[in-house]
Amino acid sequence: MLSAHEFATLLLIRNAPELTDLDRGELQTLLEQQLIALEQTVNGIAMPALTPVGLSLLRAMASLRPTDGAQLADAR
Repeated sequence: MLSAHEFATLLLIRNAPELTDLDRGELQTLLEQQLIALEQTVNGIAMPALTPVGLSLLRAMASLRPTDGAQLADAR
């Protein structure tokens, strides 16, 4: 299971990989889980990129709907 920071880092890599700090501790976990890969740019700079597994995870998470309990909590 991913932590909130790891999930947020995954979203950041999807939306703005150039803004991702490569010193983030979460990157190691995402690399180990094969959710991201470091790709070399033309300039020789390492840039994080989603793997097919990482993209699939984000798509699955986007398709989830809140449970009835979550909807009730939001209504309060």
